[in-house]
Amino acid sequence: MAKLILSMEGLVLKEITLGKERVTIGRKPHNDIQIDNLAISGEHAAIVTILNDSFLEDLGSTNGTLVNGEPVTKHFLRNNDVIELGKYRLKYINDPAIAGDAPDFEKTMILRPGAVRPMEAPKDHSNTSLGMKAPASAAPVAGQAPAAPAAAIQLLNGANAGKELELTKTLTTLGKPGVQVAVIARRPHGYFITHVEGAQFPVLNGKVLDTQAHPLSDHDVIEIAGVKMEFFFKT
Repeated sequence: MAKLILSMEGLVLKEITLGKERVTIGRKPHNDIQIDNLAISGEHAAIVTILNDSFLEDLGSTNGTLVNGEPVTKHFLRNNDVIELGKYRLKYINDPAIAGDAPDFEKTMILRPGAVRPMEAPKDHSNTSLGMKAPASAAPVAGQAPAAPAAAIQLLNGANAGKELELTKTLTTLGKPGVQVAVIARRPHGYFITHVEGAQFPVLNGKVLDTQAHPLSDHDVIEIAGVKMEFFFKT
């Protein structure tokens, strides 16, 4: 499990395990990591962790957030990255032997023209109920969790309306960088959507989501950065 090592001027202050999907950093007491220093904003930054991957987002702080000496607004964290908040340092530790050297997530942003491939065949969902049973997956190997069934999203509006993106990666990034970004995580027990970047949160079936991961059901309708899309299991 990933962790942070908090230090100031070379003195290690504490070690924090990233056991929550969203960890906030700031001066105010309600933050998961409170740093009581005037150089730190009340709500300075947040780290979203999904499976073995963590994303750092600056929350509009006054003095900014640096990673390895460079200012960032959103950053995909890698093992041994150093987050700088004023005089404080947070070293990100994530054993590459467990997490892998390369992030396993789909880099395609769906709002870029031509970023998704055409549908293989038209899909008729008119006779399908929202409670439809997910397709059965192959029998799991003894001792292993069953794999989530294959799934995809179909765009419902915009320039790429009618096109399909298969969710083949552990993490699939959706949205428009700098405006609104969310991630769909493929886990053994299903698919989950989590907000990553932007003041506006994703909308699921007409309801605005919060900071927590939300499970996806067959034919859920998601809206991210003004683009609507339908999540469905492939048959």
